[in-house]
Amino acid sequence: MNRGGAETMVMNHYRAIDRNKVQFDFLVHRQQRADYDDEIEALGGRIFRAMPIRPWSYPAYFRWLDGFFREHRGEFTAVHGHIQENSGFALRYAKKYGIKNLIASSHIADLGVDYKFIFRQFGKLWTNRFATQRLACGKDAGRFLYGKRDFQLLNNAIDAARYQFNPSTREEKRKELGIPADALVIGNVARFCPQKNHSFIIKVFAEVVKAYPSARLLLVGSGPLMDETATLAARSGISDNVIFAGLRPDVPDLLQAFDVFFMPSVFEGLPVSVIEAQAAGLPCLLSDVIDRQTDITGNVRFMSLSAPVLDWAKTIISHSAMERKDTFEAIQQAGYDVNSNLRILTSLYGI
Repeated sequence: MNRGGAETMVMNHYRAIDRNKVQFDFLVHRQQRADYDDEIEALGGRIFRAMPIRPWSYPAYFRWLDGFFREHRGEFTAVHGHIQENSGFALRYAKKYGIKNLIASSHIADLGVDYKFIFRQFGKLWTNRFATQRLACGKDAGRFLYGKRDFQLLNNAIDAARYQFNPSTREEKRKELGIPADALVIGNVARFCPQKNHSFIIKVFAEVVKAYPSARLLLVGSGPLMDETATLAARSGISDNVIFAGLRPDVPDLLQAFDVFFMPSVFEGLPVSVIEAQAAGLPCLLSDVIDRQTDITGNVRFMSLSAPVLDWAKTIISHSAMERKDTFEAIQQAGYDVNSNLRILTSLYGI
């Protein structure tokens, strides 16, 4: 339960739901404590730690799941999986021990082809066999996990009021980060991993700096490619222009300091961070592999990753000139405020 997109979306619902009627417990696959653990426990949730899911350890993992749901028989009204095709494994053993509300959510539209590809197909079979309700954040994400089977869209909702544009917060955050008040700030909130394409972000931003030497790139997040990204920035001669903010609990405030949100991912579902960016009134530039449904404010542009880097840079610069508006009503009307989802979820949970 670190500050990833799906984890943050779950926490948005957890904070807002009536916990006198619905309580969340969390089954995770890492032994170390994570960013949201303290808050989960403060809200009354329990955290159970399973062994990691590895194809070569399926038998041991399945025995663990069987023992877990046997031990906790009768405690849960519903199981809601947020780990793509791996959700099917937990749903299978939840069903064995009498849990009737078995929900899978798809948060991503592609995972590429690697050594886990065949095992993912196995997981998809189990997910589609045992889920009593299939949810997806977008059409592409739904088709990826469920194929031609029916599924229901459930928006990656946020607490939209927390993201409303605030000029005072913008000024405060820029001062805190040492960013000049008039600097052009390009921002991204994402895990440093191949999917998020940080190397491309650096290449594009290097072109932006040629036109705007005072520009800043504000990267929020952590991950295995963070050091590699910093090395690429140094080789490009732009280290002084790039801020690695790390994992932060104040993302709604940091977004106020941005001028453009930039996400050239190589694959996605419907990213929560793009909804958050739009809620902050930001113009967004995304790769065209991201679901067009992501654009809910009219402030989003899509480009092909095959387009020249210089064209991306020019588009960022022109896009930054868009007037920043209060988009709270647009977010609400599009159904991306968290309160819009609670009625759906409580029904699915059998409440």
